[in-house]
Amino acid sequence: MTEVSVLVPAKDEEATLSLLADEVAAALHGVDYELIFVDDGSTDGSWKVMCELAATRPAVRAVRMRRNFGKAAALAAAVSEARGDRVVTMDADLQDDPAEVPRLLAELDTGVDLVSGHKVDRKDPLSKRLPSKVFNRVAGVITGLPLKDHNCGLKAADAEVYRRVPLYGELHRYIPALAHQQGYKVSELAVNHRARAHGVSKYGLERYVRGALDLLTVVTITRYGRRPAHLFGGIGFLFGAVGFLVLLYLTGVWLFTADPIGTRPLLNLGVLLVILGVQMVSFGLIAEILLHRTARRDEVRELVSERTDDA
Repeated sequence: MTEVSVLVPAKDEEATLSLLADEVAAALHGVDYELIFVDDGSTDGSWKVMCELAATRPAVRAVRMRRNFGKAAALAAAVSEARGDRVVTMDADLQDDPAEVPRLLAELDTGVDLVSGHKVDRKDPLSKRLPSKVFNRVAGVITGLPLKDHNCGLKAADAEVYRRVPLYGELHRYIPALAHQQGYKVSELAVNHRARAHGVSKYGLERYVRGALDLLTVVTITRYGRRPAHLFGGIGFLFGAVGFLVLLYLTGVWLFTADPIGTRPLLNLGVLLVILGVQMVSFGLIAEILLHRTARRDEVRELVSERTDDA
């Protein structure tokens, strides 16, 4: 049985794939592993190189996406193909050092479920390092998992973790946080990071804008995924309370003064806030009904880690 599945999403990285395969083979010498490349809509010769590697190396397999769907979708496709008890993910640009993989796997032996790399001496320009520091600090505060490097591509985990964590959109950035919120033990390990020698980065500053939006998604599905009424109802009560106070104030003006209130914009605001409040509470109740109808007993059983009758 395969011990380790190394998952590598790639887009336009034909110059690095063979070198990466060599380095992974050297790092995992003596280990029963598989190396799964995922071509995420490459326009160069990446798929051809992947096919050649798969044809000449028994440990290498290749998957091709119909078009560029993004890293999260590519990782999800790789996870669906993985056969190993443990999963290692890394980028295809050779900045992640495969020589660190044995250390990550050894960290899993200490009892953690997922270990994420931390690029201590990051070989990227300052324009990428500074926004990344801010992003990691904010993500740590909001998710409750204070990692120094949430977005490091080099990670190792039990295969179960990747099968339980949702992977779509841009959620690959928050795999440790999503695993942590599901009760898995997460740790961080300092790893070597190398300067890019081939190709160009596929990400720009817009990644941080998308990352901020995805952070809202993470908070929603982790904190309120099983109690949506608390999210929508809380917002609704806030809007409704403010609207009620506004209307209460205007009622006092109407009763105790001669000032008209019918033409005041504040009246429209108060009515709007009350209506929004009622709508948000209604959305929360509808979401609870849908969750009640779709929740399965198996989903609850997946949250249990151990049982006395398993011993």
